[in-house]
Amino acid sequence: MSLIEQTVGRTALTMPGATRVFRDHNIDFCCGGRISLGEAAERAGLIPEALVAELEALSQGVSDERDWSSASNEALIEHILTRYHDVHRQQLPELVRMARRVEQVHGERDTCPNGLADLLTTLHQEMESHMQKEEQILFPLLRQNTVDRVQGPIAVMRQEHDDHGEHLGQLMALTDDITPPKGACTTWRALYTGLREFRDDLMQHIHLENNLLFERAI
Repeated sequence: MSLIEQTVGRTALTMPGATRVFRDHNIDFCCGGRISLGEAAERAGLIPEALVAELEALSQGVSDERDWSSASNEALIEHILTRYHDVHRQQLPELVRMARRVEQVHGERDTCPNGLADLLTTLHQEMESHMQKEEQILFPLLRQNTVDRVQGPIAVMRQEHDDHGEHLGQLMALTDDITPPKGACTTWRALYTGLREFRDDLMQHIHLENNLLFERAI
């Protein structure tokens, strides 16, 4: 299979640095990881061959990204819990607090992301419920290798990942692709720095689950 026919998710797993390229071009490699690179490029308004050339150039560089495809389920789950679940629980309350502050102080400005704090609050609540279901139900089943009982929970988790992706889309629309306006205060700039970090973390988190952990079980 040529690279252009390979899925976005598979490429993100096997090619260090690919996720950065996908983020740069707004290509969804987490929830939309099952389509081919060619189709993803066309949806993003890119020439497929140009995207492939950019990805192939990555092999000439050096990346510190770990290849999780060779890790055990136990190691991968532990990584997801400590690197993503724990981190999201730290990120979201602070992002809500800063968003609330920015809206209170600058709500009259056309560039103010009014509604962002409520969106982040909803995302925080939904993600907490989602992560608890993984921690209490799905991950124990995967650790026990109980394949016949994980299909239903995985389907639910995939759907909730799609919901998270829709919320990220709303977040990007509210914040002009997380671009602080001219004259933004320190809190506003710090909020958007945190939002970029959260977005990148959440996309990588969903990618590892959808395209690696869940695919193994299926």
